[in-house]
Amino acid sequence: MKLSSKIFIGVLWSVTLFTSCKKYLDVTPDNVATIDYAFRNRNETENYLFTCYSTLQSLSTVGDPAFTASGEIFFPNTLTEPTLGSRASEQGFHLIRGTQTSDNPALNYWDGEQLGQPLFKAIRRCNIFLENIDKPKDLAQFEKNRWIAEVKFLKAYYHYYLVRMYGPIPLIRENLPIDASTEQTRIKRAPVDEAFDYIVQLLDEATPNLPVTIQDPAQSLGRITQLIALSLKAEILTTQASPFFNGNPDYAGFRDKDGVNLFPVAYSAEKWIKAMEACRAAVNACETNNMSLYHFIAPGNLPAIPEQLKTVMDVRQSITEKWEVNPEVIWASNSVFDLQSMSMPRLTSAMVENMGGAPGNFAVPIVMAELFYSKNGVPINEDRSYDYRGRYAIEAVKTEDKYLLRDGYPTIKMHMDREPRFYADLAFDGSNVFGNGVNNPENMLFVQARGSSSLAGPKDNIRVNVSGYWPIKLVNYQSVFGREVTQQAFKLPIMRLAGLYLLYAEALNEVQGPTADAYRYIDLVRERAGLRGVQESWNTYSTNAGKVNSKDGLRQIIQQERRIELCFEGRIGWDLRRWKIMQQVLSTPLQGWNIQEADPVGYYRPRSLVVPVFGLKDYLWPIKYDDLIINPNLVQNPYW
Repeated sequence: MKLSSKIFIGVLWSVTLFTSCKKYLDVTPDNVATIDYAFRNRNETENYLFTCYSTLQSLSTVGDPAFTASGEIFFPNTLTEPTLGSRASEQGFHLIRGTQTSDNPALNYWDGEQLGQPLFKAIRRCNIFLENIDKPKDLAQFEKNRWIAEVKFLKAYYHYYLVRMYGPIPLIRENLPIDASTEQTRIKRAPVDEAFDYIVQLLDEATPNLPVTIQDPAQSLGRITQLIALSLKAEILTTQASPFFNGNPDYAGFRDKDGVNLFPVAYSAEKWIKAMEACRAAVNACETNNMSLYHFIAPGNLPAIPEQLKTVMDVRQSITEKWEVNPEVIWASNSVFDLQSMSMPRLTSAMVENMGGAPGNFAVPIVMAELFYSKNGVPINEDRSYDYRGRYAIEAVKTEDKYLLRDGYPTIKMHMDREPRFYADLAFDGSNVFGNGVNNPENMLFVQARGSSSLAGPKDNIRVNVSGYWPIKLVNYQSVFGREVTQQAFKLPIMRLAGLYLLYAEALNEVQGPTADAYRYIDLVRERAGLRGVQESWNTYSTNAGKVNSKDGLRQIIQQERRIELCFEGRIGWDLRRWKIMQQVLSTPLQGWNIQEADPVGYYRPRSLVVPVFGLKDYLWPIKYDDLIINPNLVQNPYW
């Protein structure tokens, strides 16, 4: 097959990548691999546009480092790939054990190996599109402008994904010609600030020609909008301003082979100002276009929902409601979330008979359960009225909590008097579960997890939840698991308004310290979660009332608020890295309950699941050793 001389490819540093590009170009309807064919008319060009989107479609949850390696969800070492079926392997979950290597990195997005997507190849596709978009003669100018903007956004996002993982990266501004010399292909890593600036430049170029919102969701939902671009810019600039990328002393000596600093050596307050302004612009745009925090509206065929349960459903459905009817979701994954069965406890004998349909082995460590606030909206170890030392004592559930917990059921005090998000996000022994075909608040299904004879207890070494906590937040209440499984599909949010509000509050606090505006955007999220305002809660209930009045204290509050609000969504792993607190968070063993015991006293004894391994080097991914040999201009990330 003869390749057109007009083909331009993004040769990075190896013939291997060139070959993979040729293989991609072979996939055309009549097997004619030419750029001229791919852009011969509007329809073919649109097909190529969607090819640029295809990598976005392939960014899977279990391949997301923030989902698998954040310590929020634990996946047992005894489980193997078939547990996840054809969806993926569990290697991302193993990284918490210190299994990462530079010889063959897991979740390798640099090369597109080991569950990682080939992001540099995706960027090359975007460049091919931008270099050839003028070829189709039947493409209207307004449509051309929109498509160019979409591809510039995708090019920016793929670069950003790489920067989050690897720090300084080669910037693929344009593809190299096919006759590029060996030395031209040996491109160098750009300093992180240069990379961030280029990414923001692409977004700024793209935004004006994007539609503000999608007007025809049946046909176009998932395509990029101005609201998505503005919100991503806010996140990117906040990431650049955060401690890991802004004056990080541990990377101050990181240079390339020419002595160029690849990390900024000095802290810049100006970066936080830019982040604050970008957050404000995104918030204003979202609110102007009628975005709002989600509130559950029960279908007409459901009985009346008590207020206590209604608040729980406000939180839970803010994630699992369909994107097209959810006013809170700014941007969601293009693919359906297919791990509900991993997040669901067995509630009925029919589910036990079909354990493969609901293995339920995504285990949330105890430390995550303890992260949620008390019902008074402050950390349980700060609440004046909360018996923190006695939290593992066993008591019977009070009738006043019957819509949250099974009335009269023996459980630990830690499961009582907690905020609504605790009950919305977690399922555990004695907790009620609204849904799974039983939508009567007066007769809900509940979790029985103590010992192997219980419905949700360990049945074998594969379909087992080793901690005793399930991330029920990731299960739509209309999904039904039994002898047969009917899942209500949803797409996991990438950005939602609650997260943007907290991002704005964070930037406001870093620039101005505690202000009415910072409190306001935190309180919007807390109000939907059934909590009082942050000032009132700390002043009334906290043993550290002054915390809310200092920049450092409010920073800690915002970080915990984000970790609660956005848990299990694949966001917090990135936050912990940019805040540079991942080492602290993973400094103690992850624990679960003694799940083999049927008696409450024996069951509620913490036991170690894993001792996390996370050092300075783990903040960034290693570049595969082979790549360093192929391109001697590359330098490895520090400490690898």
